[in-house]
Amino acid sequence: MKLSIVVPAHNEEENIVNVIDKIEKGLNLDYELIIVNDHSTDRTEELVQGLFGKYPNLRLVENLNPGGFANAIKAGFSSMHTEVVVPVMGDLCDDLQTINLMYNKIEEGYDVICGSRYMGSGQRLGGSRLKSFLSCSAGKSLHYLSGLPTHDIANAFKMYRMEVIKAVDIKSEGFEISMEITLKAYYKGFKITEVPTVWRERTKGKSNFKIFKLLPGYLKLYIWAFYKSLTKEKEKNV
Repeated sequence: MKLSIVVPAHNEEENIVNVIDKIEKGLNLDYELIIVNDHSTDRTEELVQGLFGKYPNLRLVENLNPGGFANAIKAGFSSMHTEVVVPVMGDLCDDLQTINLMYNKIEEGYDVICGSRYMGSGQRLGGSRLKSFLSCSAGKSLHYLSGLPTHDIANAFKMYRMEVIKAVDIKSEGFEISMEITLKAYYKGFKITEVPTVWRERTKGKSNFKIFKLLPGYLKLYIWAFYKSLTKEKEKNV
């Protein structure tokens, strides 16, 4: 088995069966599919269990820590049986065909592959204009200021080698976890690249992404990365 796909799911009964079916029917890679039940109060857990007979590579794990995206992702990381992992959102916003492009980059020797909405043929379709502006601005400014090899640091759709996850001391409690892992991996010298992806706003269910609640976490990481880039340049000039 080459790859673990981790899907955090909090009250995704309207989407989860479709997400699982699309993953199972759309990928040719050898993978395990881990659904992390993040304290759902609807039928998410029941619906996933109902698909066990249909998909032998499907597993369900529980987020036993406080609810939230970061803890759900970490629960998935802890239960995986492979050395490569990609989190996929539980609302069908990610383009699953990008996973094949990401894995090709793994085979080329990269450690972190970022799905980028803001490069080449990448796109962000729908959603808040404010979120789009903030994520695009943060990604492109860090790319040009620090040399970070992605234009879309804020996107959670990334593939990692397990050695990266083990090497990074993860502090995040929210959606900024993918930004933290990638930035820390970059400054530790891991090889990072990006591939274009298309992101689409959800059509069913309720989003758990609250921009003003999560903004401080992103801003803290942005300032940290900006400071690191400045001190790195100073070190080069000494």
